[in-house]
Amino acid sequence: MVLEPIDRDIWMVDGSIVSFYGLPYPTRAVIVRLPDGGLWVWSPVALTDPLRAALQDRGPVTHLVSPNALHHLWLADWTAAWPQATLWGPQSLIRKRPDLTFAPALEDAPPPAWADIIDQVWLRASPLLDEIVFFHRPSRTALITDYSQAFTESFLEAHWKPWQRWLIRLARMTEGHGRAPLELRLTTLNRRRARDSIRRVLDWNPERVVRAHGTCPMRDGRADLERAFAWVL
Repeated sequence: MVLEPIDRDIWMVDGSIVSFYGLPYPTRAVIVRLPDGGLWVWSPVALTDPLRAALQDRGPVTHLVSPNALHHLWLADWTAAWPQATLWGPQSLIRKRPDLTFAPALEDAPPPAWADIIDQVWLRASPLLDEIVFFHRPSRTALITDYSQAFTESFLEAHWKPWQRWLIRLARMTEGHGRAPLELRLTTLNRRRARDSIRRVLDWNPERVVRAHGTCPMRDGRADLERAFAWVL
């Protein structure tokens, strides 16, 4: 099955493996059906024919959401497939992709298009990367992209070299830990601002956490994120 149900009107789909500075990364998208019937797509992955068919069975794609300046590889393919869809992202991404037409930049307040069921927090920790963290209220699912990564041992054994696996374990970016990359942690200078943002995420009291890279706990989500962000709390 292409789309894996998370709860009612919310699905996730695993995409292809991409190379990031020579390291293989898994990818994942989330699709939410909004109250108006349109589909909201978080962190679009490679658009395959089976995925396109699965989406067409569930409704029109109306919103394409890239949470940060790194998750943009397939936006052009998605906008070509659904030219009527509105494209969203933070200002850092809008500056990076002047070839694409975006709606006003995402910040802390959710746009009216999804404010009834999806909350968001603008996480500005490291100057290297800002990110919009989302929360689907009906399913109590938090969506996080690069500030929490939790690679499984099976993925690391299959795709990473031994010395790379050693480094990622040392950085605690593995299942059960879910830390941010070390370069983001070390360059988080305004820790109070970062802490305030993470506390807002924890205040959602998420039951589930879906990561773009790594494991997705379907219970005890708040505890999972408390462990992941212990470095800043």
